[in-house]
Amino acid sequence: MNTLSRPMTGLCLAAALVACSLAAQARDSAAVATAEIRRTSFGVPHIVAKDERGLGYGIGYAYAQDNLCLLANEVLTVNGERSRFLGAQGKTVEQRNNLDSDLFFTWLNTPTAVSGFLKAQPTRVRDLLDGYASGFNRALAERKAQGLPAECGSGDWVRPLTSLDLVKLTRRLLAEGGAGQFVEALVGATPPKLAAQRPAGDFSLALERQEKFAMERGSNAVAVGAERSENGRGLLLANPHFPWLGGMRFYQMQLTIPGQLDVMGAALPGLPVVNIGFNRHLAWTHTVDTSKHFTLYRLALDPKDPTRYLLDGQSLPLARQTLTVAVKGADGQLSQVERQVYSSNFGPVVQWPGKLDWDNRHAYSLRDANLDNTRVLQQWDRINRADSLAGLKDSVAQLQGVPWVNTLAVDAGGQALYLNQSVVPYVDKDLLAQCSDPAAGARLVVLDGSRSACQWKVDPQAAQPGIFPARLLPSLERRDFVQNSNDPARMANPAQPLTGFSPLISRDDQPLGMRGRFALERLQGTAKLGVAQLQRMVLDDEVYLASLVLPDLLGWCKTAAADVAPVCASLSAWNGKADLDSGVGLVHFEHIMAALAEHPQSWRVAFDPADPQHTPRGLAVEQAAVSKRVHDAALASLQQVAKAGVQADSRWGQIQQAADGTPVPGGPQALGVYNAMYSVPMGQGKRLVVSGTSYLQLVSFTDQGPQAQGLLAFSQSSEAASVHFADQTRAFSAKQLAPIPFTEAQIKADPQYRQYVISERDKAAVASTGH
Repeated sequence: MNTLSRPMTGLCLAAALVACSLAAQARDSAAVATAEIRRTSFGVPHIVAKDERGLGYGIGYAYAQDNLCLLANEVLTVNGERSRFLGAQGKTVEQRNNLDSDLFFTWLNTPTAVSGFLKAQPTRVRDLLDGYASGFNRALAERKAQGLPAECGSGDWVRPLTSLDLVKLTRRLLAEGGAGQFVEALVGATPPKLAAQRPAGDFSLALERQEKFAMERGSNAVAVGAERSENGRGLLLANPHFPWLGGMRFYQMQLTIPGQLDVMGAALPGLPVVNIGFNRHLAWTHTVDTSKHFTLYRLALDPKDPTRYLLDGQSLPLARQTLTVAVKGADGQLSQVERQVYSSNFGPVVQWPGKLDWDNRHAYSLRDANLDNTRVLQQWDRINRADSLAGLKDSVAQLQGVPWVNTLAVDAGGQALYLNQSVVPYVDKDLLAQCSDPAAGARLVVLDGSRSACQWKVDPQAAQPGIFPARLLPSLERRDFVQNSNDPARMANPAQPLTGFSPLISRDDQPLGMRGRFALERLQGTAKLGVAQLQRMVLDDEVYLASLVLPDLLGWCKTAAADVAPVCASLSAWNGKADLDSGVGLVHFEHIMAALAEHPQSWRVAFDPADPQHTPRGLAVEQAAVSKRVHDAALASLQQVAKAGVQADSRWGQIQQAADGTPVPGGPQALGVYNAMYSVPMGQGKRLVVSGTSYLQLVSFTDQGPQAQGLLAFSQSSEAASVHFADQTRAFSAKQLAPIPFTEAQIKADPQYRQYVISERDKAAVASTGH
């Protein structure tokens, strides 16, 4: 029997091997990524593929054609390898010490955390990530053969990517709203008995960075419904204020899988999804919210040992994690630097001398809700594919993957939606009353770490343990409008205030920001709104705060001392805007109001929580104390302007500029400039824009589908040699928004249309141009 069966067994085995081989070939063929990339004006890519892996392949390839060194640099950062290649004393794009950055990302992106995130992704997202890495690597090989861009420097740190690198980038994005604001405080936290042995950390900028988080990543958004729009359909303004440099720099693109996905908008580096955009059915955007995404816990330390803490009366050891970073010395040799991070069961210990001290009695642990958010990429993938406003809303409620932003959206039928539904620790009013330290103030939530009863609450309907479920978070649907400019949820529409939430979600007792007040002034009433009206909100460059206080300042000037006459002359001549033609009066106004901001008693009408839309207002210059403050601020401004090298006849466009020298309109958000810009000194008489209006998008739904216009204010490419390094920046400077092609007809009619196909089988892209 056995001898007879052996030939048959061999034949079966051979047949099985052939079948397996054919199946493997079929799988390999299906797995070969292919993408069609069409470029239109300003180099914007419109990527078409048959599946997610092909789509990711096209995204990664196109992105690397425009921003290869930027992404490679960010990958170096999130892998904690900057010191290895660039030295410990170098700086990140955010001007953070390389060694501190490396230690933090070594802590954040452990192999366990990164692999766990990747495993949690659905197949669709894993395919996007895998394709993205493959597409980037193909472009890298081609560009190496041509010679890497100057922005890559020596290029020895530029390497192929993997899906894990993209996960690390995503986890950095998640940490931006929490742990990422405590980098120095986390890697520098030291037990009291060891403090003298540890080099002094640079804590001085940590709090400043936290305060600047919303400033550098703010946004405006308006969703107009059928009752107020000119054509009775939906209308959306997306005006995110994001960094012009580094890992938060948007990239414009369209993603299409025929029959499954067709979405246009902007994405952050390394993300194979559109973060802000539109499809045939709806348009959406985000604004940085005011919700808390982390809390601190004040630990009661064991009197016998400051590396132990008391929880429910039991002494527990702080866990220790040793971080190791390779550092390149001046001689080019590598050495190892080790640091220990201490953690309680609430999270890592953080330390800001003078604010969050680690002494023999107390230490502070940080718990960041977004570090357990593995749903963020899936969330945006679901939003990209949403075919209704209800579908978008349901996906956000189910996944709760939105990290630290509000969501505003509108559909073709004219329904407008506001959601303050991000990842927020479930600390309600009762828990806050029982466990919070009121001495910490409103900015930081500090809970009692000596009692397990002060742990975040758990709701079975929440997408992850310890966060608020969607039903307890603000949501508002309207047929007139909703808006947000980084304010609490309350005034998304004053006709229907959103109140009564946990202070971690939204506070009812805070003043509206000046941008929010400006927006409500423009939006309220019965007048119909169209694209032109929303466009003017941004491009008028009105300084809203000037309408509240400039008459008082000019009245004060009539009796002011002669030593501030130049300031008064410039204020009188100023046009009240932050446009390219605005004079130095804008600079003096900014300086004076920044000085007065420290003295809220300077308002003539103080903030009234019952009337946040109209208070505070006016300057009480008739009071001697206020008059003196204004005089002192004006004198100081004269000195500041002289020191900065700004001439008395300078125009704003000569002062505030992009990296290539293009003049940039817009101004400080604190002044109520809707077109918010954050610029820093750059040589005599100049300021360099580092953050502000980024992807500007206006979408109007019509009988022919969505009609969109806008710009990527800093342009598609971060490479100075690219033709797309500053082309959109020049258009933005001239206030010339461009049509955003979306349909096949619009794409192919674009005067700069060109098309090429890439495949993993090919060594070079198959290209064609024309129509």
